[in-house]
Amino acid sequence: MCQADIDALLPRQLPALLAIARSYASKSFPPHTVVSMPALSPTMTSGNIGTWQKAAGDTIAPGDVLVEIETDKAQMDFEFQEDGVLAKILKDSGEKDVAVGNPIAVMVEEGTDIAPFESFTLDDAGGEKAPPQKESTEEAADSSEPADTGSETAPSTLPKNAPKEESRPEPQESESTGGRLQTSLEREPSASPSAKALALELGVPIKQVKGTGPGGRIKKQDIEKYKPTSSAAPAASSAPTYEDIPASSMRKTIANRLQQSMNQNPHYFVAATVSVSKLLKLRQALNSSADGQYKLSVNDFMIKAAAVACKKVPAVNSSWREIDGQIIIRQHNTVDVSVAVATPIGLMTPIVRGVEGLGLSSISAQVKDLGKRARDGKLKPEEYQGGTFTISNMGMNAAIDRFTAVINPPQAGILAVGTTKKVAVPSSTEDGNGVEWDDQVVVTGSFDHKVVDGAVGGEWIREFKKVVENPLEMLL
Repeated sequence: MCQADIDALLPRQLPALLAIARSYASKSFPPHTVVSMPALSPTMTSGNIGTWQKAAGDTIAPGDVLVEIETDKAQMDFEFQEDGVLAKILKDSGEKDVAVGNPIAVMVEEGTDIAPFESFTLDDAGGEKAPPQKESTEEAADSSEPADTGSETAPSTLPKNAPKEESRPEPQESESTGGRLQTSLEREPSASPSAKALALELGVPIKQVKGTGPGGRIKKQDIEKYKPTSSAAPAASSAPTYEDIPASSMRKTIANRLQQSMNQNPHYFVAATVSVSKLLKLRQALNSSADGQYKLSVNDFMIKAAAVACKKVPAVNSSWREIDGQIIIRQHNTVDVSVAVATPIGLMTPIVRGVEGLGLSSISAQVKDLGKRARDGKLKPEEYQGGTFTISNMGMNAAIDRFTAVINPPQAGILAVGTTKKVAVPSSTEDGNGVEWDDQVVVTGSFDHKVVDGAVGGEWIREFKKVVENPLEMLL
């Protein structure tokens, strides 16, 4: 393939082509192509090797899935874009933090003998480099927005070799061991080597043995004569009482982004109790007449109502950004709602775009599709990056009356939806005063005070409450 061909294919095959080293012959190996770890998102610097879909000796056609790769937000398929035969796998399934550009496999043309590649090593492929160390805010930002959005939360676009503002003297490492001083009771008692060995063999707590040697030194005979007293506490079990679980790339990203959001975005919260009795009746009527074509959920109505409120109070459908040193508030013309989805590896927020122009059935279909692929780890970066407002619904958990949610930067607002409760409300009847049962939900809006003033947040909640309690407006 010539350079012109590669330039023509770059826009649509960039990840795959960046993962292919040029064919060459080294040592006694036939001509081959080294496949390296691809960059499957704009800011990906390393990834974990998932399941290999091809084995050594398998033929590969353009578009075939070669291997599953775990990025910081999803498990993604690496689709190869060249014909060939997989000669050797250099990174097995389960390998962690493989840097982008590091060799992971070797390809050869069809008809090439792959037997010589059994001894092929990473050194034969040019070696590997260590994954780059990223700043915590830079690592966090790639899960929600591209690098070129201009937001404070977006990854920095400055070159890594840019000059520092000032040079600082190198800190000198202390020669101290870092340990605290021990009291005489904590120090290991003086004992002969043979006494220590025997105590270890017999399970004798050497600190409880009284030595008879010079200066209280414990001798072998002291260990042999030791008898535990009835008041002596039993020896503590050596088995650990905890389990250390390594944090996944996604868990690290979630932790960094939530910490960053709370530190940089001054949150305030506005709560309201909303009647959903009419909404539930409308939902039941629409589902009954759907003939199985769709099945609307309460969350579908909430997503649509949030879009209506964002159009009526556009200040909430905005974000705080810094572009070329200038602070701006970007007000979005479309409402792209990020929907929080719990997955086995952490929280994801796939996006339903242009909700203001979608019907309830379209919203329902997209939410179901995005939710399934989020739980399967099959979302593309553009499907979870760039929303303008977020909804987090825990209504399926009957124990959750209400909760508050953390803003997903650079967005300026997120709505937390609790479960539906039947509440007795006063009513007037011909027989006098009485009560009626009303289905109610408590919703809590979290807003970024840099972008949304308190009164504006309150206005948004009022518009949301109005459309939910009069759900026919969603159909207009």
